[in-house]
Amino acid sequence: MTGPLTTLIAYLLGSIPFGYLIVRWQRGIDVRSTGSGSIGATNVMRNLGVLGFVATFLLDAGKGLLAVVLASRMTGGDPTLVAAAAFAAVLGHCYPVWLRFRGGKGVATGVGVFIAIAPWQVVLVLVIFAVVVAIWRYISLGSIVATAAFPVLVELMKHPPVQVVLGAAGAALIIIGRHHANIARLLKGTENKVGQKKAESGRQNAEGSRQ
Repeated sequence: MTGPLTTLIAYLLGSIPFGYLIVRWQRGIDVRSTGSGSIGATNVMRNLGVLGFVATFLLDAGKGLLAVVLASRMTGGDPTLVAAAAFAAVLGHCYPVWLRFRGGKGVATGVGVFIAIAPWQVVLVLVIFAVVVAIWRYISLGSIVATAAFPVLVELMKHPPVQVVLGAAGAALIIIGRHHANIARLLKGTENKVGQKKAESGRQNAEGSRQ
């Protein structure tokens, strides 16, 4: 029973919609009705500013970290169950049962999960994220590239059991899949850049829609 229990606990922890709860508490609205429709830190920032972003990011990352640490301790570090917990925590954030499976994109929760699996590789992933954003100025592109890089770095540098690599890869795939709309806009050239003015963004999106 330990295996199914730790996986269920990880999913339920991942499902805690901190962004939704914080915005509901502070503004009395459903954050999913604003901005990108996500419960994640970036959309919370649109409603509550930087403090809302920081609080949501840390809480979402914390639940991912806790889910994997608990699974590891409850199972004696069983790689299959640790991998299942990593996958389930991200799945829970993206598809929370409490919100009819309408959640976030999983980046912050993924960071917490990845820290639990391989903290030093997360440092490299954050460097990759920063470099990509600095060069191309797309937050979404940085998130996608950095997320995809994590399981590769874990395999090349840490050589953990294959189950752990697969769990990290599965979590990464969920996160990347949740960025499908961003990927479509990147391909069309209509994705917003860091520091891009709203007027410029609207003009770019209008041009993209006519193409």
